[in-house]
Amino acid sequence: MPSKHSDASALAPLLDGSSAGELIPELVRHGLQQLIELEVAAVLGAERHERSDDRLGYRNGYRPRLLTTQVGDIELRIPKLRSGSYLPSILEPRRRVDQALYGVVMEAYVGGISTRKVDALVAALGVQSGISKSQVSRICADIDVQVQAFLKSSLKNSASSAKMGQLHQ
Repeated sequence: MPSKHSDASALAPLLDGSSAGELIPELVRHGLQQLIELEVAAVLGAERHERSDDRLGYRNGYRPRLLTTQVGDIELRIPKLRSGSYLPSILEPRRRVDQALYGVVMEAYVGGISTRKVDALVAALGVQSGISKSQVSRICADIDVQVQAFLKSSLKNSASSAKMGQLHQ
């Protein structure tokens, strides 16, 4: 199980009230990191440094992963495995922006804001790392795919038929 005493002592200086702006991001980082550690232990069948016949693999260090959230950028440590790969279920592949910021980018795109201006918008929301133009383009491409799928769906066609039927009455 992840170490509890060293983590608690790391949070102690933030609880004095003088650094309230740092407390919430650190609590979020701490919570997410604990979830990641528990999940990788379940995947491997053993805790860190635990000897077990049920062990399915071994750790091989960490890699950093920056996650942009509503409380700011959070640096997570993702465990590497000796064989195979591991991505925590709380993260999506190649996505470093959480759902709320994803929604802001989609809304900006629908509103006609250029991909270049979205970075300034995201920075104004308090995300220090901003968002790259390629990330904005990927998000907007996802929107285009969803819109095209809706336009081709039977739901849209049945709604249009119902509307046309009302017009002919």
